[in-house]
Amino acid sequence: MQRFSILPATLLSLALSTSPVQAASADTAWLASWTASPQAVWGADFLLPSNVPAMLRGQTVRQVARISVGGPRVRIVLSNAYGKVPLRIGAATVALAENGSAIRPDSLRTLTFAGQPSATVAPDAPLVSDPVALSVPDLARLTVSVHLPQASPVSTFHWDGRETAWIARHDQTRVARIDDAPGVQTTTARLLLSAIEVEAAPAAQAVVILGDSITDGASASLGKDTRWPDVLAERLAPQSVAVINAGISGGRLLADGMGANALARFERDVLLQPGVRSVVVLLGINDISWPGTAFAPREKRPTLEELTAGYVQLIALARSRGVRVVGATLTPFAGALPGTPLNDYYQPEKDALRQQLNAWIRGSGHFDAVLDFDSWVRDPAHPLRLLPAYDSGDHLHPGDAGNRALAEGIDLSLLLNNSKDQSPKPAYRAVLR
Repeated sequence: MQRFSILPATLLSLALSTSPVQAASADTAWLASWTASPQAVWGADFLLPSNVPAMLRGQTVRQVARISVGGPRVRIVLSNAYGKVPLRIGAATVALAENGSAIRPDSLRTLTFAGQPSATVAPDAPLVSDPVALSVPDLARLTVSVHLPQASPVSTFHWDGRETAWIARHDQTRVARIDDAPGVQTTTARLLLSAIEVEAAPAAQAVVILGDSITDGASASLGKDTRWPDVLAERLAPQSVAVINAGISGGRLLADGMGANALARFERDVLLQPGVRSVVVLLGINDISWPGTAFAPREKRPTLEELTAGYVQLIALARSRGVRVVGATLTPFAGALPGTPLNDYYQPEKDALRQQLNAWIRGSGHFDAVLDFDSWVRDPAHPLRLLPAYDSGDHLHPGDAGNRALAEGIDLSLLLNNSKDQSPKPAYRAVLR
């Protein structure tokens, strides 16, 4: 008995060339609209506390995040990037945020994974939810709630979320607010949630900001979306351009710090983000200043040649995917972190290396464009220091006013990639100023 038939050649060709999914989504594409780069949770002997529990036991984690570009459907990405065991997700929801932990009840949507309301996040892996119909405007604040029904070790997080997150007992994913739940805990770290993606027009694109604590927002006001990438997102959202923050406090270009080095995480945090067309790189100050401090007492400071070689590697990786690379100069830091165990973070010879690296960023010709952050925020009377109005007070991180100055000083045209040619670009490009 014949068990199958052979399709005519024309029908077979049609079946292989067009799927129902492709046909339905031909005029849309997924776009990364918000991210928090995963980090490995460090041990109790590290200089800074992790601020997260070692284990979640049948609890719900609720987090709020402001997206850049909106759309008619959303999906979330959870991360177990540094986990050694699978993590069981019992339930998850997304909703439009109100004040604090409260959600807008009419916007609550149940998330599914491969059609099921529960799922397992494999070790070292992400988990992407199914799309859910939820019309969200540009710059909307979304609340994501995830219930872990089993004892789950906390191995992956994003340390400096600049938002309050709530950890409550039992399954609270559908509860209107949980900040008053019995036994609720709070943290300013991110747990599990690493990205929110939206369905957008194919012309929409994302700009990724790859940086350290200055990008991560170490001194930005908590819960106010005042990091410089947040302000930049407000400027670019009307043009259907998302700004996603791939900053990690303590991040470094060449060596691991409070997260994997930039070369190691570039693929995951930048190139694999849906819709990425440009990346801004603001990295190197921790490479220069960590060695010899309490963070890295036995490390040797990298040379200018080693730092520039690292940048060239990032540029080559980006160009191989048709992604533009914008370099940003390192901001002044004289007198940084006074009265802390890191009061030796600044030293004159470190600043000399910063200035040499800045000169290379400005003049090497490797970047598609250069943002001269150093000149924008330094004090004209004391150019090795931040302008007092822009200084958060620790002489290293800009405050809210400094973040706004950085974002508002950018010529937006330098960040846009309007080329349809996604072939690899030459290794050297003229610098735009």
